[in-house]
Amino acid sequence: MGIDKENKEIAGTGVRTRSQVIREYVESILIAVALAMVLRTFVIQAFKIPSASMEPTLLIGDHILVNKFIYGIKVPFTDIRMFQFAKPHRGDIVVFITPEDKDLSFWDQRDFIKRVVGIEGDFLEIKDKKVYINGKPWEDNFAVHRDPGIHKERDTFGPITVPKDSLFMMGDNRDHSNDSRFWGFVDMKEVKGKAFVIYWSWNSLKKLPRWGRLFSLVH
Repeated sequence: MGIDKENKEIAGTGVRTRSQVIREYVESILIAVALAMVLRTFVIQAFKIPSASMEPTLLIGDHILVNKFIYGIKVPFTDIRMFQFAKPHRGDIVVFITPEDKDLSFWDQRDFIKRVVGIEGDFLEIKDKKVYINGKPWEDNFAVHRDPGIHKERDTFGPITVPKDSLFMMGDNRDHSNDSRFWGFVDMKEVKGKAFVIYWSWNSLKKLPRWGRLFSLVH
């Protein structure tokens, strides 16, 4: 009874007990963590670029944000998507799970980032590095070729038709990219979202930030 009386008296003066303060801090932290998990799962997720396959568009050390709801909100651990606002277009830069990794456990799957080159129904062919879509050369203004040689297994592909609900992906650094030319089409179920901004970039060789790349839009 003495403790109850003391608590009532303290509450009446507007002074919080130590246990109340601790509980409020814990509740605030738990709410913040829950909101962060919801945002990461359904809205926006941060990724770091680890390889040169998308150079010069994305550099090693770029940190990007990915819009996870534009292509539909994926229910975790299922193939269900809700509220699809748009479908990927040719030229979009997309984060996804490759066909090689889709059957692995969640912890073993790797996130890849490439540019959408072919969408469902496209008749696609690559001849001596040049991409043709539906019989016409694709104006691919972002691709770079740093190897002047022609390698059949890399620079010649198809012709093929992109299946329904699938994408054909390629890196902008065409001669140094592990992409759909080697492991096939990406199922829309494995798409995580669309890259839209670089929020941080670190040049590990110079040990300096790339200030000019901060908050630049990803095209």
